[in-house]
Amino acid sequence: MNFLENIFVALRSLRANLLRAFLTLMMIAFGIMALVGILTAIDQVIYSLNDNFSSLGANTFSIRPVGQGVRGEGSKRGDVISYKQAIQFKSVFDEVGATSVYLGCGGSKVVRYKDDKTDPVYNIAGIDEQFLQNRGVDIEIGRGFSQTDALGGDNIAVVGRDVVKKFFDKNNEAALGQQISVDNRRYTIIGVMESRGKSNGNSEDESIYIPIYTAKRYYGSSNMNYRIEVGVAKQELMEGTIAAATGAFRPIRGLKAGQKNDFVVRKSDGLVQMIKENTVSLRGGAVAIGLMTLLGAAIGLMNIMLVSVTERTREIGVRKALGAKNKNILVQFLTEAIVMCQIGGFVGIFLALLVGLGISWFLGGGFVMPWGWIGIAFLVSFITGLLAGILPARKAARLDPIESLRYE
Repeated sequence: MNFLENIFVALRSLRANLLRAFLTLMMIAFGIMALVGILTAIDQVIYSLNDNFSSLGANTFSIRPVGQGVRGEGSKRGDVISYKQAIQFKSVFDEVGATSVYLGCGGSKVVRYKDDKTDPVYNIAGIDEQFLQNRGVDIEIGRGFSQTDALGGDNIAVVGRDVVKKFFDKNNEAALGQQISVDNRRYTIIGVMESRGKSNGNSEDESIYIPIYTAKRYYGSSNMNYRIEVGVAKQELMEGTIAAATGAFRPIRGLKAGQKNDFVVRKSDGLVQMIKENTVSLRGGAVAIGLMTLLGAAIGLMNIMLVSVTERTREIGVRKALGAKNKNILVQFLTEAIVMCQIGGFVGIFLALLVGLGISWFLGGGFVMPWGWIGIAFLVSFITGLLAGILPARKAARLDPIESLRYE
């Protein structure tokens, strides 16, 4: 018999023992579902987290002097990044990555509006027109800073939701155009940020942003450091953009060839990377669960195939009497085992995709078709069928044709 005939014979055999075949198929299907479904679910979680963190500014890196806020970089601190250096780098590098400049002007500030005031919990900082975009912060009402605003030095501000909640009874529209006071300086509100809550102890809702040049004028000094942040469109471009940024910033810092960098580049995707690294053990556990389930399915399939060989002993004898060789019988029974596993694998993949779709729907992210895991699932199904069928197939091939014909 040729390959297609073996497949048709295998399908007829499955149809002849439908209930037994169905139970075996479902064992294999659940094993594949456990293997592929969990791996797909892990991929969906990582994809969703990466997508969400990207919108929160995870695809950014910052440039800071050596030793600033980072342990283990040596005792000597690099010179602060001046306003001139930051703006020069921005003008050079802004076409490569979305470059923003930030100046922290202090926390624990009291904000005043008319005769009312807040507790000293607010942060004020100077930013340019790219900063909110790099941080993934949206403007709920009004507008953010333009390039003209950032370098113009006007007394304007973009505020967090807590300012509106405190002074304007949560009415965003009422806040626009009003003047608040911080450190006895008045700022006109031009925009209100969407509520973001707290992250790492900081809250955008308790932040007040003013133009970077305004911050320089009021809070800048020779020892104040301006932080540079660069947003990257895709995570895959991160390393190349960091290398380009390092090369562009060295001459701005006045470093000569052979001199060590007196600044460091810090990526903000550490949490995503940590999650990806920790999922290695999860993947291992998923593979172990799937393989144990498939081992049980393989043992069950082997048992069923041995029973099938016994039930079809007379049929085997007839085939041998008609000229079938041991090799033909071996291939026939191996084909039956492999076909059964491949059908079970197909069902398992379908169930696994449903699991992945459910996870992506629950997380509210897009679904990524796990072509790699699907290919592995078909390969594992093939190997399972081969291993489970080899012993029954050899037993069938070695049956004596005369004894087989006499079998009742």
